[in-house]
Amino acid sequence: MEKETRIQNGNVIRKSSDSGPDLKTGEPGCGIPDTVRENRIGRIGDLEPENPFFLAPMAGISDAPMRRICRQMGASLVYTEMISAKGLYYGDKKTDRLLWSYDEEKPTAIQIFGHEPDIIAYAAEKLNDRGHAILDINMGCPVPKIVKNGDGSALMKKPELVEQIIRAAVTASDRPVTAKIRAGFDENSRNAVEVALAVESGGASAVAVHGRTREQFYSGQADWSVIADVKKAVKIPVIGNGDVVDPASAIRLMTESGCDFVMVGRAVRGNPWIFRDLRYCWEGLKAPPRPGTDDKKEMMKRQFNELIALKGEYAAVREMRKIAGWYLHGVPGGARKRAVINTITDPQCMFEAINNVWSSVRGI
Repeated sequence: MEKETRIQNGNVIRKSSDSGPDLKTGEPGCGIPDTVRENRIGRIGDLEPENPFFLAPMAGISDAPMRRICRQMGASLVYTEMISAKGLYYGDKKTDRLLWSYDEEKPTAIQIFGHEPDIIAYAAEKLNDRGHAILDINMGCPVPKIVKNGDGSALMKKPELVEQIIRAAVTASDRPVTAKIRAGFDENSRNAVEVALAVESGGASAVAVHGRTREQFYSGQADWSVIADVKKAVKIPVIGNGDVVDPASAIRLMTESGCDFVMVGRAVRGNPWIFRDLRYCWEGLKAPPRPGTDDKKEMMKRQFNELIALKGEYAAVREMRKIAGWYLHGVPGGARKRAVINTITDPQCMFEAINNVWSSVRGI
């Protein structure tokens, strides 16, 4: 089988001469193999998502406006940004703001991080009145300040502690508890199977696996064989994550790894329509037209309006600079347009800039 990899929007794209399902505008659903539908576990605890496609937890990305947009596009479960269990313990106001959600985005999974079982238990119990569908424990964040504190990917080194943390959360929470892990800490300790078994032993209802090690961060190619190994080793549902950028790659991940659900991360930046395409694919519908310039302009304006309503004008303008960069990636003259947007401090000027940056772009 001839394979090729390339980079698109910072993501690794797999291609092959017999790559299987694909989805093009106007064509029927992307030929999902029957075995993918028949062999997967479709429930996580008492939650039965309407399709296998989830929005990943991402700091600075999966806030309430993004979650609601992705949910309306077709994501069946959306995750909050990573929330500190200690922040919940100490009543931090910023932490509490991260928990705010729209009714329209539900079902929502709340992701927390920490390494002390008693603090995790406290946070899990405190969250019981939040109306979320799932409580997820982050065990894969590669950011140095998180790892240095013993949280996130640092837990990949301590399977016994992983089991204790999960058990504490399960005991305290009245929702299904899951965990998100990585392939391992580095190439010399690719122990995802061992950690996933610890997650299962602690009583978790599912485990998400990102096919990269902590040392890789988001570079290189995700190793889907690690996800396959975890799927073979555990009885709970497995959520695959890494290098999913379109329906074809999502279905290949499910086919190659046997995972039950797919978590979409960075590919959603500037392209929330990916969940619409995934939903159409799963339901066997003809692929919708690709989003045009007007679609992108209106989506940017929607996100900006929702940011203003949620976070105020000052924060919204500054966050919109980043978001505009996502939408303008690869657009002719995009670097120059982003440079202009990055100087804006006034919300009305931001709305005008959003209109102007697309006025000279056609056929994108």
